[in-house]
Amino acid sequence: MPLQIVRQDITKMRVDAIVNTTNEEMVGYSGVDCAVHSAAGPKMDAECKKIAPLGLGEAKITPGYALPCKYVIHTSGPIWQGGLSGESIILRSCYLEALKLAVKHGCSSVAFPLISSGTYGYPKDKVLKFAVQVITEFLFEHELTVYICVFDRTSYEFSRVLFDDIKEFIDDGTDEECEVCCLPEAAGRPSKRFSPKRSMSVSAKPSLYKEPSDSTVGESLEEYLRSMDKSFAYKLFDFIDAKGMTDVECYKKANVDKKTFSKIKCNPDTYRPSKQTAVAFAIALKLNLDETQDLLASAGLTLSRSFTFDKIIRYFIQKEIYDIFEINEALFEFDQVLLGC
Repeated sequence: MPLQIVRQDITKMRVDAIVNTTNEEMVGYSGVDCAVHSAAGPKMDAECKKIAPLGLGEAKITPGYALPCKYVIHTSGPIWQGGLSGESIILRSCYLEALKLAVKHGCSSVAFPLISSGTYGYPKDKVLKFAVQVITEFLFEHELTVYICVFDRTSYEFSRVLFDDIKEFIDDGTDEECEVCCLPEAAGRPSKRFSPKRSMSVSAKPSLYKEPSDSTVGESLEEYLRSMDKSFAYKLFDFIDAKGMTDVECYKKANVDKKTFSKIKCNPDTYRPSKQTAVAFAIALKLNLDETQDLLASAGLTLSRSFTFDKIIRYFIQKEIYDIFEINEALFEFDQVLLGC
């Protein structure tokens, strides 16, 4: 998948480039910077001294030396001062300039830390959401695999309210009605608020497609097989057309790479997606629960009420929240496979 959140030490990432958050002197002062310099060896120290200083929001590149990556892209992030001193402008520049350098040097994969979230005090949850937003915008124009490395569970604050709400939904025996609280505000979308401990029925929108009847089941097996429903690929293309989307827009929003989508187009009769890929397309297309089940059924899949992954997906679809990276945050928090491919 083009954008992944991983729980990993960035110095262990086997990618074309890792991003190092440093200071203007590029001296390996603390946190990620210290770890990167230590793992890369003394040659990186000498190289950084040659190319310093590094302006705020700028990015410069060096070889990876002893690291498992080919390059290290160094960037200098902002010090958190409450959010009113242009920190977000500098942070956006850090991510964008690093991404541009990666593309310029022919990188196909790059790993980021949560820039400025350590010694510089930028709130980790704000950095994560901001990084996802900036990287996603960039990936709409470029083919690149990007990892955001979260070292451990304390590295960011997942919304406790949302976590508790999803946990209650998962633990509940049914999902036609659920007790919900207040969902956090996501980028570009007003928060959806619900009264706590209030039962709310979720009304499903009519599906674009209806389950075909098995009226031919009494005929021969050969005749019955000729009445098979459309494959996943053809069903997907029908939904894309019905929703008025382009292929590129769809697979980008689904966090699916171009190579995978090409496989679907070139092998429409035989391609079978993983569950996370099929669901990712359903989220990108903003399908309701019936439509999602219809798409998954064409690949021999379903959303059950028996698995955590399935219940989380049902939760977001029934709340009509289709931000794939907000959903992936929730899946990440519950140690589930993320959406995309």
